[in-house]
Amino acid sequence: MIVVAGEALIDLVPQGTGALAGLQPALGGGPYNTAVALGRLGSPTAFCSRTSRDAFGEALLDGLRRAGVDVSAVQRGAEPTTLAVATLDGNGSASYSFYVDGTADRLFTAPEALPAGTRAVSFGTCSLVLEPGATAYESLLRAAAAQDVFTALDPNIRAGLIPDADAYRARFKSWLPSVSLLKLSEEDAHWLGGTPRDWLAAGPAAVVITHGGDGLTAFTRGGAVYPVPGEKVDVVDTIGAGDTVNAALLHGLSTRDALSPEALLDLGKDGWARLLRFAARAAAITCSRAGAEPPYASEVGEV
Repeated sequence: MIVVAGEALIDLVPQGTGALAGLQPALGGGPYNTAVALGRLGSPTAFCSRTSRDAFGEALLDGLRRAGVDVSAVQRGAEPTTLAVATLDGNGSASYSFYVDGTADRLFTAPEALPAGTRAVSFGTCSLVLEPGATAYESLLRAAAAQDVFTALDPNIRAGLIPDADAYRARFKSWLPSVSLLKLSEEDAHWLGGTPRDWLAAGPAAVVITHGGDGLTAFTRGGAVYPVPGEKVDVVDTIGAGDTVNAALLHGLSTRDALSPEALLDLGKDGWARLLRFAARAAAITCSRAGAEPPYASEVGEV
């Protein structure tokens, strides 16, 4: 079982040009998209979050269930669902403005225990910024690591939600001793101001950096560097692409029984190449269609 911990929200995605070009609600949130992608790829997955009892919250849970994701660890509340308004540039890349005050996911509390059979837990995005939930997710990350559960982190920086950049950067560094696999975009890496060598020295066994359409690179604690090119595709938008990479990496590691820091170091050149190419294929499929619509196992092939 892979557990994904973090927010579920509604993306309002423009359907044309202009600031209010037919905004269409879509199920989203980085952790939510990761959970759906894992379910579609066929990995046993559970979602750990807090969602509203409003219509948006019900739709989010329905989306998880359709993907085969276990929602028994999802907390519920009467507060509204978080909204994210997407703006797409000429290349289909998305930026977001958020409506987060008083929303349900901010009131997440850490569970007493992870679901039975948990082999890995994935964290990231808004859930590690917005208090008081951020502290609860942070405590869950540290507790999972203390129990030798494989942990994955994608900070997925949303700078507009971070009031004190230096404080967040310091907090990010404090998480690294509890992280097995760190995945982040080139843009996130630049914003955080560190290097793979810095982050590896602080804890993770491997760091994967995405380069948009140019592919991915894995860096391991042993000093190895494994780049792979991106998959060429006609991009509709990039919403959910990074989340699909998260899911593909975790799914691929799970199928290889490699959900441990030691196994990451033992993958070697061929193992990392297959894993990263699988993630690149999965992300390309997501980019080829509107919104966060990650592929099913039958679409992406074997790891």
